[in-house]
Amino acid sequence: MNLALWIITGLLAVAYLLGGAFKVITPKEKIIAAGASARWAEDFSAGSIKTIGALEVLAAVGLVLPAVLDTAPVLVPLAALGLALIMTGAAITRIRRRETALLVVDLVYLVLAAFVVWGRLGPESFTG
Repeated sequence: MNLALWIITGLLAVAYLLGGAFKVITPKEKIIAAGASARWAEDFSAGSIKTIGALEVLAAVGLVLPAVLDTAPVLVPLAALGLALIMTGAAITRIRRRETALLVVDLVYLVLAAFVVWGRLGPESFTG
């Protein structure tokens, strides 16, 4: 179980680090032009998109760094909880925009983040 949690955490960290950095450094217009999966950006201001990206980058760092450095490892499930909340908002946005095909991806990320929260607060916590 610990290995599965580390693998999922690592994959989430990479995905959110790359996705968040993309949102932070790319102008809103280019994000929207990136394809159908990025049309959600039409509903948000440029500042909001950058904020979402910064939160994703911080959460990606928070998923791994506290545990690796053994400094405040309780931040790992809190970072995963933050990502779960971001993905809840993403899913709501997809539902509102009637983008049901893309909703599945958001729900997968939500479930993976929730699994990390559950695993790191429960059976495979760093304090136990």
